[in-house]
Amino acid sequence: MKGTIPMKQVTSATLTTIIDNYIDVLLPSTDLVERAPLSKNGIRRPPLLAEHGFSLLIEAHWESSSYSLLMDFGASSIGVPHNLEVLEIDPSKIDSFVLSHGHHDHIGSVEQILLQVRNKPRSVVVHPDAFLAARFHKFEDGRQVPIPCIKKGLIEKTGNEVMDGTEPVLLAEGHILVLGEIPRVTEFEKGMPSAYYEKDGKVTKDMILDDKAVVLDVQDKGLVIATGCGHSGIINTVLHAKEMTGVDNIYCIIGGFHLTGHMDDSVIRKTLDAMKEFKPRLVVPCHCTGHKATQAFEKDFPAAFVLNASGTKFCL
Repeated sequence: MKGTIPMKQVTSATLTTIIDNYIDVLLPSTDLVERAPLSKNGIRRPPLLAEHGFSLLIEAHWESSSYSLLMDFGASSIGVPHNLEVLEIDPSKIDSFVLSHGHHDHIGSVEQILLQVRNKPRSVVVHPDAFLAARFHKFEDGRQVPIPCIKKGLIEKTGNEVMDGTEPVLLAEGHILVLGEIPRVTEFEKGMPSAYYEKDGKVTKDMILDDKAVVLDVQDKGLVIATGCGHSGIINTVLHAKEMTGVDNIYCIIGGFHLTGHMDDSVIRKTLDAMKEFKPRLVVPCHCTGHKATQAFEKDFPAAFVLNASGTKFCL
């Protein structure tokens, strides 16, 4: 049923990329995009870090209120904490946390960050499958490569609270929606074919059901949809966000679109064509979108495309 989530609009939102695969200190700012300054009060800032991981700070504003959440924690234990310090963002002032899924490139500093907020326990929205203990890639040549994941009990060990993300979760007095499991409805988005997990001695295809996204509805603009990797398929994710909220206008799509690796060119083409139907104002491919797909988005969305980098801030 369309519009099943009673989500409230925000008057504005700020999205700050804490870490991404890319850094370029000379990227220009615009009226919507603010690049991290090189100096403050005449003093050169330490460099921001980039790594094969992702972390995004989302701030929602309405009336005289605001709310912030951090989605994901990068790949290493040092990248996100370092960049937060350089950007002068205090983790203890973040209201809640979201884990887009349990893969290693999104959980790297989860313990380091959550230990900084244990004086006042926060909620961490996470799907139970994020704690699957034995995830791995299985390739046609017989190779198996483990996918490190978050350990069960780690979040509670830091003094914080797990909030089950199997179903949709409303935060910020109903102004922020964290999607639950995302239906796979397109014929061309197949997830990660090499992903498997072992449980109770049985090897099972991993559909990565823990993959989720964060959604806001900005007044007079439309939906802002932020993904971690987009294993559900970025088109599936946007379709589900529209279905859950009942909002058709898409303002900004940001995050990993997972079109990298050995992705068939036809999948990239079909994704681009489907994305055009949404008519987004901003398209910001990040992290695991892949170089080829990112170039294709820049070509097909010349007015909407933004090249992301660690430290980039979007004022929506």
